[in-house]
Amino acid sequence: MTNHSPTARRIAKTILNGFDAYFADFQNITLGAKARFETAAWQGVHHANKERIDLYKTKVNQVVKLVHSVTSKDTTMLQLWGEARATFAQLIANHSNYEIAETFFNSVFCKQFNHAHIHDSNLFVKSSRPPDDKPLRDYSIYISYSGRDGLECMVEDILNDYGFSIPWEDQQRDIRNICEAMRAKPLAHVTDEKQLRVDMLESVFYRNKAAYLVGRLMYAGEVIPFILPCLNNGRGAIFVDTVLYSNDSASIIFSFTRSYFMVDAPIPSRFVRFLSTIMPLKERSELYNSIGFHKHGKTEFYRHILAHMKVSNDKFVIAPGIKGMVMSVFTLPSYPVVFKVIKDRFDRPKTVTEEIVREKYKFVSRSDRVGRMADTQEYTNFIFYRNRFSDELLAELKELAPSKLHMDDKWVIIKHLYVERRMEPLNLYLQHASEEEIREAMEEYGNAIKQLAAANIFPGDMLLKNFGVTRHGRVVFYDYDELCPLTECNFRKIPEPQTVEQELSDQPWYTVAEADVFPEEFRLFFSGNPVARKAFESQHSDLYDYQFWQRLQDRIRAGHIESAFPYRRKWRFKRRSSKRAEKE
Repeated sequence: MTNHSPTARRIAKTILNGFDAYFADFQNITLGAKARFETAAWQGVHHANKERIDLYKTKVNQVVKLVHSVTSKDTTMLQLWGEARATFAQLIANHSNYEIAETFFNSVFCKQFNHAHIHDSNLFVKSSRPPDDKPLRDYSIYISYSGRDGLECMVEDILNDYGFSIPWEDQQRDIRNICEAMRAKPLAHVTDEKQLRVDMLESVFYRNKAAYLVGRLMYAGEVIPFILPCLNNGRGAIFVDTVLYSNDSASIIFSFTRSYFMVDAPIPSRFVRFLSTIMPLKERSELYNSIGFHKHGKTEFYRHILAHMKVSNDKFVIAPGIKGMVMSVFTLPSYPVVFKVIKDRFDRPKTVTEEIVREKYKFVSRSDRVGRMADTQEYTNFIFYRNRFSDELLAELKELAPSKLHMDDKWVIIKHLYVERRMEPLNLYLQHASEEEIREAMEEYGNAIKQLAAANIFPGDMLLKNFGVTRHGRVVFYDYDELCPLTECNFRKIPEPQTVEQELSDQPWYTVAEADVFPEEFRLFFSGNPVARKAFESQHSDLYDYQFWQRLQDRIRAGHIESAFPYRRKWRFKRRSSKRAEKE
């Protein structure tokens, strides 16, 4: 090991010990997912999700304090941290999770220096070594199954190997359902099932009320996703709800709109490499996010966009769509994300503050997003090349968010911003959609509102411009400054007017408290788009009824947690028992 000062070595070892302690605690919370699923402890699932997300910040703060305690030297000296970085790189040279350890070092450094001095000489802007893309050899994370004894036997072996502590509701029925579905679609062209191979990840992916068995089916050089969502029937048994076998359906399961999985991944990079084989369009950052390592997902994203900037030449521009009252939003046309900067002053009639907006985004990051809210990454002092900004965008940022902006001849540094996946705003999508596409989009829009509400989230401002359409056609909410827990709202019916003057008044003649919501007014969200309104009302007119919302509040307050399926309900298997099927 190259000689560095004893202080630098102590700092590096303290940070590495802190990382290992964090990772152990992360794993312990994750390992509890199996018992929570088997005992249907759904409230415990939500508590564990929040605990695991909060764990990272807690551990980083603890390590920053420890760093100060292991030396009498001035810990604000950059030279000291440069040496600590070099020592840390040597310490993790053979560490299984070196890349996530680097991110942890970065977090400690950024906490120490308030996100200043971000340079590769001080922390790991670039990784200390290239990613290991060699085939999995020395550490098996999956089990391979052969079709030599037939598809049914192979599926039975797969289900038996997962070893849940509670029984299958009807395993033979589930095997039959899986095999019929596979032969009907992905295996319809297969002439010899004995040539099939399935690789199944040993670890189960737990999220909300489901357990996912994740693998890939191999045949004649083709790689097909093979995912079995399993549910607890509430009576102490498990059943397979469906089988998913397309890249798109796998991608939706691992979507940026969903909560992070709980999965026992001792070496996350290897899980990411496996998942990339069934979702080749997903970036590494998204896959790290999906399995709970969202801080490292931020690192991967930052490195990826830096690499993209080197091979592209388009400019950052103001994002298309109706401009928001709270955020200035911009994008790079060749890159599929948007950057959101909180304005210094909000347009009327917005009354929220910047602190409230930040709290809303924090609330979303810790909530069950049920596939209907975009995951958002928060960055401090994000550095861009100035020559990549359009003049129009720079003018807008100078006017609307000057306190967030630092510029010189070469750089634009934005002191605080959020990054989200770019989607087409729903209002713009409807302008060019066919009647059938409008109907489907309105079904999705209503479903998004209902599923968010069932997860105790009220969007607040449900204008079409605040929802986006993904490449899979799903409608997703992405404007969070007005959202709140559903149970904090007071849903009311608009009182009947008592006089002619009241009936003709253009102002409410009744009192309206801050938390009051009048669902009848939701029709106003479709002003100027009668086709969309008609399509919406034919499918979701119940959202205009204040009693619909009150009933939902009662269920939430009673502790009920709704099921949110990341796949079409029509794909769910029918649950006839095997014995009944044999009689028929």
